[in-house]
Amino acid sequence: MHIELPEKRYYGIGEVAKAFGVNTSLIRFWEKEFDVLKPKKNAKGNRKFTPKDITNLQLIYHLVKERGFTLEGAKTHLKEEKLKTLSNFEVIQKLERVKAELVKIKNQL
Repeated sequence: MHIELPEKRYYGIGEVAKAFGVNTSLIRFWEKEFDVLKPKKNAKGNRKFTPKDITNLQLIYHLVKERGFTLEGAKTHLKEEKLKTLSNFEVIQKLERVKAELVKIKNQL
């Protein structure tokens, strides 16, 4: 899944949920379930997600929603093979961006 978010230092939970096409409650649930998600909170308690959090959310989304992992399976996979999974995921994302550009060029012909 390729997400469209402007480059910023922090993202609110609403814009994160919208980018992923999920409810904010799912983002909060994943935050509780996965140790790798540690959004900062402001004085009001509003979550502020960093680009690193977004990358981790993309990886969680990929494992759970696209590959069908259970939460426990995704947690184990992240702990045991995070670097390998992250590397593979980054390659997939780059290939999807290249494909999108090629389709765009094709449509312009």
